[in-house]
Amino acid sequence: MNELVIKAGKAERHYWADLWRFRELFFFLSWRDILVRYKQTVIGVLWAVLKPLLTTMVFMVVFSKLAKMPTEGMPPAVFIYVAMLPWQFFSSALAEASNSLIANANMISKIYFPRLVIPASAVIVCFVDFLISTVILAGLLAWYHDWPSARVLWLPLFTALAFLASFGISLWLAALNVKYRDFRYIIPFIVQFGLFVSPVGFSSATVREKCGDLAGQLYALNPMVGVINAFRWALGSNAPFDPTALLLSVLVTLGLLFSGLKYFRATEKAFADII
Repeated sequence: MNELVIKAGKAERHYWADLWRFRELFFFLSWRDILVRYKQTVIGVLWAVLKPLLTTMVFMVVFSKLAKMPTEGMPPAVFIYVAMLPWQFFSSALAEASNSLIANANMISKIYFPRLVIPASAVIVCFVDFLISTVILAGLLAWYHDWPSARVLWLPLFTALAFLASFGISLWLAALNVKYRDFRYIIPFIVQFGLFVSPVGFSSATVREKCGDLAGQLYALNPMVGVINAFRWALGSNAPFDPTALLLSVLVTLGLLFSGLKYFRATEKAFADII
């Protein structure tokens, strides 16, 4: 009697077909995590709003009031919150997705399904937080009468870029965290360090002015630099649009995404054995 052996990733086209077959699992995991995050909590959905708002208030005092950093013609609160939105999504996605495989170890060790579903669902949950946080942005714009122009129509495209950057790096961190368990101690440092090397509380033009054009170009290799600049430009910043920083962000993001997918697929078959 012939035996049928099913191996994950035996053929690339079969793997991507499996992703479509297991789409209901993707929706289930995403919905489960959303319910766990918001159900039976004291603050509930407000936490997705309070977290970036409180951080914005601290940054506004430090960078705008004390350091007197320029805000590119935007109200300080709007200037910082607009940057905080994509950064908060990015950092939350990294933190949640990097631990997602470990958190679902029992499922991974018992049944076969494309493991890519798990970090992808974690990123989606963080994206829901991002969408909820935009309510405060709308409120800030109304409070300051700082209405965006037609440039705001570019915002979905820039949001997609932030999503891809988050997903690409999350794949690297999720796979590395399974193979090297002590990597979970490095991830919070990466997130915290990234906050201060991204132009959340200040303008990226300040880096170029203080450190020179070469430093400014190297600084733009941080994929969130182009994303944050683009968000501010779309929502009313008077700083000139920086196509170089955005192009670098796109190239770095695509590089991280494709290399992350490749590394994740290369190590995925061993997850059940070592998790």
